Amino acid sequence: MITVHHLEQSRSQRVLWMLEELGLAYELVSYKRDPKTWLAPVELRKVHPLGKSPVLQDDTLVLAESGAILEYLTDRYDLQRSLSPQPLPVQAPECLQYHYWMHYAEGSAMPPLLMSLVFAKVRKAPMPFFAKPVAHSIVDKVMKTFISPQLRLHLGWMEQTLGQQAWFAGERFTAADIQMSFPIQAAAARAGSMTDYPRLQAFLARIALRPAFQRALQRGGALDLVGGTR
Repeated sequence: MITVHHLEQSRSQRVLWMLEELGLAYELVSYKRDPKTWLAPVELRKVHPLGKSPVLQDDTLVLAESGAILEYLTDRYDLQRSLSPQPLPVQAPECLQYHYWMHYAEGSAMPPLLMSLVFAKVRKAPMPFFAKPVAHSIVDKVMKTFISPQLRLHLGWMEQTLGQQAWFAGERFTAADIQMSFPIQAAAARAGSMTDYPRLQAFLARIALRPAFQRALQRGGALDLVGGTR
C-alpha cells in the first residue's frame, strides 16, 4: 500500500499527480498549514524528522523529497518507461535532460522564488514605525538587484528550452515536466506578469488539461501558491 502524506498548497501535489499518471492506488493523509505561520503542522514530524511534505510510504519504505519520490516511482512502477527515459545509455539526450530538469526544479529554480516569498513576508511583517523605512529599503534593494534579475534569468531559461522542444526532457511528456510544474506555477502566482513567457503559460495550460493532473487536484485540493511553498 502506498501512502502519501500531503500538505495542502505544497510540492506534494506533484506526487499525487505522478501516482495518478501511473494509475497507482494510494492512500492520502492530508495536513493543514498553520494559518498564521503557513508552516506545516508538527504532526508531520512523526512521519519524517524534518516535518516536511511530501513524504511517501510504500510498505516499509519512508521517502521524502519530491524529486527522489518521483524517481523512485518511475524506477519501481514505470516498467514501460512511459514517463521516464531508458536508463541506458546514460548519455542519451532525453536521459541527460530528464535528470537535469528533475534536479534543476528544486536546486536552481525554487531558491529565488522562495527568497521572493520570504522578502515579501518581511515587507508585510509588523514592526515599529521607525524601522519600516529601513526594512522596506533593504527589501526593495535586494528584490531589485538580486531576486528579480534571478527570477527573470531562470524564467527566460525555461522559456528558451520550451521554444526548442515540446517538453522539458524532449518531445514527450515525462516526470521531469511534473517536477518542473511547481516552480512554474509558483512563478505564475508570485513573480508578477507572465506575458513575457508565452511558452511557460502554454505549458501550464497543457498540463491542466491532463486527466491525471485534474484527478490529483480533486484529491489534493486546488493550488493557491501566494501564501507559501512548504
